[in-house]
Amino acid sequence: MPTPRPDVLDFLATRRSRPAKTLGLPVPDRAALMPLLEMAARTPDHGKLEPWRFVVLERAALLRISAMIPALPGAPDAEAVLKAQAQYGEAHLAVAVIEVQQPSPKIPPIEQTYSAGAVCLALLNAALAAGWGANWLTGWASHDRGFAEGVMGLGSHERIAGLIHIGTETSAPPERPRPDIGAITTWVSE
Repeated sequence: MPTPRPDVLDFLATRRSRPAKTLGLPVPDRAALMPLLEMAARTPDHGKLEPWRFVVLERAALLRISAMIPALPGAPDAEAVLKAQAQYGEAHLAVAVIEVQQPSPKIPPIEQTYSAGAVCLALLNAALAAGWGANWLTGWASHDRGFAEGVMGLGSHERIAGLIHIGTETSAPPERPRPDIGAITTWVSE
């Protein structure tokens, strides 16, 4: 019989991301952030390939990136440019989780993508469990190759899986509607 962890189950049942625009100071310093990154790196990585890495974006870097957004040619419209600028310019700390595709005869690329996404969720949950506010964002700029390579310095085999914004929660968001599990679950007995 399994031994339940009620504290962990309660956390998972009630976890709620905090909107990035509501995250303020202080943010975790390097000593506080490193254990969160270590927790995120415990994610299953399908063959021990470690198909991901971290880029920690501190305030000065976020401001520099925000200023570069308007020059990117891939923006869908002016509103999207402003939203992307705010995502970076109003942030105090964000961790970019970078998917790094590894050559492997056994592990297909899609499984490496899933692992990078799992790292994003693990980092988000680690930050929330440590008492920080956190949010997982992407947006058009994070999927733009010019941004990925020209602004973030990524290689052609890398892409941004997510930007995990971490800071001090300044306001608690209301609970939002959750999926109807009965409507999206199929049971197969035979």
